[in-house]
Amino acid sequence: MPQQPPEPVPSPDRLANALRTTVGALVRATRSSDRLASIPATALDLLDRQGPMTTADLAAGRGVRHQTMAATVKELTEAGFLTAGPDPADARKRILALTPEGASVLEADRRDRVGLLARTIADSLNDDEQHLLAQALPVLDRIAAGITQDRPTADRGPLTGAW
Repeated sequence: MPQQPPEPVPSPDRLANALRTTVGALVRATRSSDRLASIPATALDLLDRQGPMTTADLAAGRGVRHQTMAATVKELTEAGFLTAGPDPADARKRILALTPEGASVLEADRRDRVGLLARTIADSLNDDEQHLLAQALPVLDRIAAGITQDRPTADRGPLTGAW
């Protein structure tokens, strides 16, 4: 029996489009049970990963206008998820930090997302597919690192918090 010729490698454009579509659908699906909306969640996530910072730093880290982030900070502060204290280096500035309540709601969303993914992986993928997924993760990490390397000025991080 003659051997089949190997399938041609899809173009990077085609792969990129399929990856964007698939990852977008995955993120939207896992967001469905989040307690926090995506914009406040991204602000809390950045503070959790990088520590206390000013509203201006938070806005720059997320690539949004200061005024936009100030409204989000006000909302999160009123909800009890952030505190604002004086900046020891510049008394005109306020340093934002997560409260225990903010850390708790962020962690709950992360835990729920991981649980949803774990249940779906266990229910939907056989052992071979789970191994294939595990082998694909470092490849996805390299793609993410390549994008980050090309844009070192802003750490936008995950849109819905760390996984």
